[in-house]
Amino acid sequence: METSEAGRQGPVEAAIDPSVPVVSVVIPAYNEARRIGPSIESIFRFIEDHNLPMEAIVVDDGSTDGTAEIAASSNSANLKVISNGTNRGKGYSVREGFRYAKGTWVLFTDADLSAPIGQLDLLLDAAEAGADVVIGSRALDRNKILVHQSKFREFGGIFFNWTVQALLGLRFKDTQCGFKLFHREKMLPIFEEQTIFGFGFDPEILFLAHRRGLRIREIPVAWSHDAGSKVRFARDGSEMFLDILRIRWNWMRGRYR
Repeated sequence: METSEAGRQGPVEAAIDPSVPVVSVVIPAYNEARRIGPSIESIFRFIEDHNLPMEAIVVDDGSTDGTAEIAASSNSANLKVISNGTNRGKGYSVREGFRYAKGTWVLFTDADLSAPIGQLDLLLDAAEAGADVVIGSRALDRNKILVHQSKFREFGGIFFNWTVQALLGLRFKDTQCGFKLFHREKMLPIFEEQTIFGFGFDPEILFLAHRRGLRIREIPVAWSHDAGSKVRFARDGSEMFLDILRIRWNWMRGRYR
């Protein structure tokens, strides 16, 4: 488990203003009509059970199955539904949600809640201890995986992380788990430098956060594979490996600020 050093700030150091969310939950969604409703309900049950002011932001990535309409039907003042208009990619959607977020902390979570929303408590504890970025990890304790991917996909994920470690110098065990907590103010400049908008965006923003000296912590979380995952290993996996090369090339050429 790696930690990179920078300033410390817990999620509740400042006085809490009930009108300003402490946590914004960003959910990128592409054709998630089947799962988005139950996921929003789970998130709002979590919000009701906690004292911290929170908001949820669904970013519809050009869905054609009514995802945005289903999300908006919850009709909650604590929910924003924004649209990319066309399909722009998961990384693009996370960045757009980040721009709309008002919370001190921004949680990015997959629409299927493969990592249960209750695991946010663990990430907030790590933030309270001084992390600027908290990565939910499947690899640190695989006993927490409730439903596994196929052996082929699981090994592919391990090999991908070896590549990330070798080419980008990041020593994290799982950069791709869709459950991460960010300090919004410190990460906004990094999202502005983002160049990768598909599934390979995670290593880029983690690489830049590490290079900028932010304190990053990786912690194990419970996780269940959903058979409806949008990642297609052959197509998206190849593109993600190319993204690692692009990140390295961009850095060597001085294309990041």
